[in-house]
Amino acid sequence: MKRNITILLAITIFVFAGCKKKEAVTAGDQKFTIRTQQVHTQEVEQTYEYTAIVEANAVNNIAPLTGGRIDKIYVEVGDRVNKGKVLVQMNENSLKQSKAQLDNLKASFKRIDELYKVGGCSKSDWDAMKTQLDVAQTTYDNLMENTQLVSPISGVITQRNYDSGDLYGGLPVVQVQQITPVKMNINLSENLFKKVKVGTPVSIKVDAYGDEEFHGKVSLIYPTMDGSTHTFPVEVQLANTDSRVRPGMYARVTINFGTEKHVVVPDEAIFRQQGSGNRYVYVYKDGKVSFNQVEIGRHLDNAYELLTGNVQDGDMVATTGLARLKDGLEVNVEKK
Repeated sequence: MKRNITILLAITIFVFAGCKKKEAVTAGDQKFTIRTQQVHTQEVEQTYEYTAIVEANAVNNIAPLTGGRIDKIYVEVGDRVNKGKVLVQMNENSLKQSKAQLDNLKASFKRIDELYKVGGCSKSDWDAMKTQLDVAQTTYDNLMENTQLVSPISGVITQRNYDSGDLYGGLPVVQVQQITPVKMNINLSENLFKKVKVGTPVSIKVDAYGDEEFHGKVSLIYPTMDGSTHTFPVEVQLANTDSRVRPGMYARVTINFGTEKHVVVPDEAIFRQQGSGNRYVYVYKDGKVSFNQVEIGRHLDNAYELLTGNVQDGDMVATTGLARLKDGLEVNVEKK
């Protein structure tokens, strides 16, 4: 009797479980209802904005090649200097000694040169004296260059690390920066590599001057790309003839590449895959949705332009329930 009850109970449980499983399958077969929106192509202005720090066009640290006493510094921080201006006078003792030696060698060479012309000395003697003279001349020229330190550029003095009379100790005596023009470095994405050219105009806004707009141009395009970010460096130059923009200021650089026709989709149609950063759009057609990876561009109010992806003008795209959709899923569309 107990055995029969046990068998009956087992059969009952089996039948109940089978019915429950059948109900779950039926519920899963119900079509999911979504909302859709038709998308279209439109002209989209291709403007890109980048942040940058203003830099001097050139920076020169003025210092002698060897140590010695600084006799006189002729400039102060903030002074404007022209190319070739003497900035620092180092002690001249070594230079005077070199000059005396050079003068003696010039006199000796003059005598041996006259003898050589009349056959009074050998070619080897003449060559030896000429070598000594050349070495002395080079030594004197180097000492001259490192006794009177001149500015190689026109610019402004931004550092002074010594006073007149100090012994040179390794730091630059002064620093001069060329701020007319100034430059900024930005990184452009790979898809812009063929569009940007040297001379491409740019607009620049500097935080210190609010919404005032300055006009510059692309001055240098680096030939290599960063493999990890797929960007390439571009140098932008601003003439800065009035010297209002200074190195270290925070700037925003805008480049306009004109307009292009692109499909534009609403914000809510963009599905962002967690953990990858990829973007997708579900296109609805013939009762099903298809999964399309896209690259988005500019944000336009409540929509995005699509730079790449299999989404065409006039397509219907899903705008609700994106997290529950999958490629090829049959769906219903909510009637408006």
